[in-house]
Amino acid sequence: MQFHHHGYVSGDPRVQPAAGTGLDRLAELPDETDVLIVGSGPAGMLLAAQLSQYPGVTTRLVERRPGRLEVGQADGIQARSVETFQAFGFAESIIAEAYEITSMNFWSPDPGNPQNIIRSAREHDDPHGISEFPHLIVNQARVLDYFAFCAENGPGRIRPDYGYEFVNLTVRDEGEYPVSVRLRSTAGARQGEIRTVSAKYVVGCDGARSAVRESIGRTLDGDQAFHAWGVMDVLTETDFPDVRTKCAIQSESGSILLIPREGGYLARWYVDLGVVGTDDNHEVRNTPIEAIIAKANDIITPYSLEVRNVAWWSVYEVGHRVTDKFDNVPEQQTETTMPRVFIAGDACHTHSAKAGQGMNVSMQDGFNIGWKLGQVLSGASPDELLCTYSGERQEIAQNLIDFDKEWSTMMAKKPEEFANPKELSDFYTATAEFPAGFMTQYKPSIITGEASHQELAAGFPIGKRFKSSRVVRIGDTNPIHLGHHARADGRWRVYAFADAAAPGEPSALTAWAEWMHDSPHSPVRRFTPKGADIDNLFDVKVIYQQRLEGVDFGRVPPLFRPKSGPFQLVDYEKVYGTLSGDDIFEQRCISRDGAVVVVRPDQYVAHVLPLAATEELTAFFNQSLLVQNPEQHAN
Repeated sequence: MQFHHHGYVSGDPRVQPAAGTGLDRLAELPDETDVLIVGSGPAGMLLAAQLSQYPGVTTRLVERRPGRLEVGQADGIQARSVETFQAFGFAESIIAEAYEITSMNFWSPDPGNPQNIIRSAREHDDPHGISEFPHLIVNQARVLDYFAFCAENGPGRIRPDYGYEFVNLTVRDEGEYPVSVRLRSTAGARQGEIRTVSAKYVVGCDGARSAVRESIGRTLDGDQAFHAWGVMDVLTETDFPDVRTKCAIQSESGSILLIPREGGYLARWYVDLGVVGTDDNHEVRNTPIEAIIAKANDIITPYSLEVRNVAWWSVYEVGHRVTDKFDNVPEQQTETTMPRVFIAGDACHTHSAKAGQGMNVSMQDGFNIGWKLGQVLSGASPDELLCTYSGERQEIAQNLIDFDKEWSTMMAKKPEEFANPKELSDFYTATAEFPAGFMTQYKPSIITGEASHQELAAGFPIGKRFKSSRVVRIGDTNPIHLGHHARADGRWRVYAFADAAAPGEPSALTAWAEWMHDSPHSPVRRFTPKGADIDNLFDVKVIYQQRLEGVDFGRVPPLFRPKSGPFQLVDYEKVYGTLSGDDIFEQRCISRDGAVVVVRPDQYVAHVLPLAATEELTAFFNQSLLVQNPEQHAN
């Protein structure tokens, strides 16, 4: 974490100085706002935290509840989400209070006595080492609390406006604030009153029964599996030996997915209630908690379960649905009309809870649209950037639905329906990268390049998240993870991997750095706002092939020693070398001739280019950024 460059900080450095709209934030919901977020779930709260980094953008978040969420239904935090938490500055804190999943046990009928279950397999949770971050279990309410802290303590000082229920909206073809939103007060002296707020953009994060989705004419399409599950967070007394380990339990009486919760005592039990008839009319949802507990006891025979306290419970039917488009623009008008209303999270996709994806995918929805809105509204990018949201996230949602259908179907199988007892555990291991959140790969667009030079950095696939690796920071000799320094601040990351020459020597890297720093055609000169620090929009770092002793910081090109803040202090955290036995060039298959790896503000690799491809680098950014200095325009 970097601070003090604007003056001495004696308090919590996570609390950033208020700026722009954060200096005089209105206590009451205003009549006009740049962005109106509807719903304070995972997508909405992450979106607020991201937009808080854009103090020139007025953002308000409305929530029909009178206050913060106290008991959340979601609890599984995949490693990709923890990477995201790192960008928002609270990964270490939430890891400390969470339950960490390191393995998963599988139980099936005892071949010698099928009425009883036995442990049939134990699998590592991350057998392929796909992330340095863990798989966590922590209550959704706590995740929202952390994002709320980020939103409230970012420069924009965003806090939820509780007690407002979305009614409907209309989109006009003109005016600075073309989206007219009707809200109903749900609490206080004004309960029941209707008021109208005008916005430039609206993002509906209001759940599976989204009224925002309905207002823009979108529908959830898909099917229902007609299979019901009871879920309960309970404190228990049990002789089941793996109660503190994640388990998939298959017995002749049904199935259970057992997930220990944070704190050392609480556990969540997903209990198979069986097939639901087409004429059930959702009556299964009235199943009492006592019946769920009894069913759980039948499934875990010869073990028993005594529930001492029920923190929360529910019954749900598995459904797999995805919205056809995630914004308000009809498909036939996408070339001529810019979107004004977006939907995210459960408003876009619904599925079972078995793969632990709901909250995780929802947060990535919010991350995706958040920086794009910030860039457009702050004048850094054209409106066309917003057109990329629906296409990118709709495909990811469909992939999730397809995976969840397969996983939830397997979880609901009877033991005799498996080809072999290890079929479920083998599937879990073979597909680990998908539920961990690392199979997302965005297709070429104005913000994701073609793979023409992918071989220069094969370990950073274009369109996939930037997989961090350890390096040594030259300025203070600390070994760190390169990706952990990136923050959710809306900046593009540009990693320059040097060729073999040492700092100060003539090389492709030196020539590239001089061009980036001085040329009127470079992205830094063309797109950085006038008067702003040189790293205001582009966080440019260099990774040398040499070890610590082979890098002389004083001979590093000025591009990697930028000065920032009112006192123009040198930033010492842009220059890195390789670690002995932990060489990032080897680990990520980076060419020894050097390479440029461009990473989007949401941590996905946008492009890989040779150091000599300067014109191609500028051309790439010309697609999604607006020239801030007309005199720097390329001929």
